[in-house]
Amino acid sequence: MKRIDSINVIPFIDIMLVLLVMVLTTATFVKTGLIPVDLPEAKGASAEHKPSELKLTIKKDGSLWIDEKTQVSLEQFEQKVLQGGKEMTVVLYSDKEAAFQNFVGVMDVLKRLGHEQLYIVTDKK
Repeated sequence: MKRIDSINVIPFIDIMLVLLVMVLTTATFVKTGLIPVDLPEAKGASAEHKPSELKLTIKKDGSLWIDEKTQVSLEQFEQKVLQGGKEMTVVLYSDKEAAFQNFVGVMDVLKRLGHEQLYIVTDKK
């Protein structure tokens, strides 16, 4: 009988590399949503309610604009948030040269109302 002095690990490494490639590929597809899924249908299902979205822009001069159409004061912004409810998403666009106090004022309104649905839009460099 021949004695084995070492274990050949090359097949094990090959299998682990194949598994690693499969996991990374699947994770990428799941993250980007590229895996097509056919959802089942139901007659009794109601349409999904999408919460409203409020686009707020703080311009360089400190003025607040809703949907880039209507200029509002901080108090009017607060009323819009109250009307939209806590499910409404506030999307904040702020000029980088706008005074920080304007941003703090908006955050103060949202904090006082207990509103947590906020997105701050930035440029990717």
